[in-house]
Amino acid sequence: MSRNIKSVAVLGAGTMGAGIAALCADNDCDVLLLDISKETAERGLDRILNGRPPALESPDKVSNIHLGSLEEDLDKIANYDWICEAIIEDLEIKRQLFARVEACRSDGSIVSSNTSGIRLREITRNMPDRLCKDIAITHFFNPVKLMHLLEIVPGENTSQDVIDSLANFCRKKLGKGIVSAKDTVNFIGNRVGCFWILNGLHCGGDAIDNGIAIEKIDALMSSPVGLPPTGLYGLVDLIGLDVMDLVAKNLKNNLSTNDLGYKTSFFPDSQQKMLTRGQLGRKSQGGFYRVRKLEDGSKLRETFDFKMDTWRDFTAITLDEKHSSLNVILSEDREGRLCWDIMGQTLLYAADLIPEISEDILNIDRAMRWGFAWSLGPFEMLDSLNPSKVIQKLESKNMQLPKMLEVLKNTETKTFYRNNGSEFLNLNGKYEPVPDE
Repeated sequence: MSRNIKSVAVLGAGTMGAGIAALCADNDCDVLLLDISKETAERGLDRILNGRPPALESPDKVSNIHLGSLEEDLDKIANYDWICEAIIEDLEIKRQLFARVEACRSDGSIVSSNTSGIRLREITRNMPDRLCKDIAITHFFNPVKLMHLLEIVPGENTSQDVIDSLANFCRKKLGKGIVSAKDTVNFIGNRVGCFWILNGLHCGGDAIDNGIAIEKIDALMSSPVGLPPTGLYGLVDLIGLDVMDLVAKNLKNNLSTNDLGYKTSFFPDSQQKMLTRGQLGRKSQGGFYRVRKLEDGSKLRETFDFKMDTWRDFTAITLDEKHSSLNVILSEDREGRLCWDIMGQTLLYAADLIPEISEDILNIDRAMRWGFAWSLGPFEMLDSLNPSKVIQKLESKNMQLPKMLEVLKNTETKTFYRNNGSEFLNLNGKYEPVPDE
């Protein structure tokens, strides 16, 4: 059985909720957008219409959006096929709202949370069976209009037709790339991506202490490894240190102490000091970088110096040929060792997370390409590097092979993908066809 989705109620008119509402309205759905008050919902609509860029592709589709408040209009969700929660990342507040949603919604409606990292089993603990069968995680990435990725996460009791209906609607109607994730902390994209960030902050701090400039770290962590030009520190400026602090705390509270990510699930001292004084990134007019307007009207780009605890002029970096490709990860000079410590460890971390966060390598690769704009996913990067070289490097250091590299070695296969990427290696050492996106 497939549930037909033609109408969507979005609970929360902040950045994510407004983006989801706009995308659904653009695709001719009847949309109800609710927030704490009618006024905050109206501010969400203003964001949809007047953001830079506007969230609506077709301004006339605004007529598909109806506003209201959670206090006065929640009963209207009875008329909607899909109810998508997109409020603050606070477990108890979400649970309180879902208890109210369950009392108002109609039989057969689909319910989801847009949480970026709270596990569904925590949200639905001791909730009615009807809700547990009809609910899933639908984790959109920001900005909703532009980011291709949507992670769909079922709960232990979620009906399969709920997952199938959401995937079909969001793929065909909303144009999203669907990744099937498991109900684990931070799911797939944020589990791998935030390990890269937090581990990178620790490794980067050590590198800066040893004379590698922050600008060079960002240069190495961008085009050479197939990542966006923001690099590491530029990305944290974009996200905000306050947001990353919440992510780190969520990981620390939920990861096993044996998990590699647990060891870096906190800020280095220098970032903690920045957080304490409100030096958060672009939202606070400066984090690791800032652009300062001078009296003559010109602009000066500056970099924050950890050691001196002050600002200095930004230094443009041009990498030499040796450090300008993915192979820098296997180089044994200091730049190569840094890339191995940051990106190399991220690839190994991802290779050890199957089947914990995903049944296969494909969902992890797609999550990182579609959600973090990596040009290659972790296993595609390993193939590009040549997995045998990575295995050799690990064995020369007496390091344990992560699960998927062990699978590859034991089955005597050479790559994770074959036949021009049309097949991928599964956990059992067999190749499967790559399904359509």
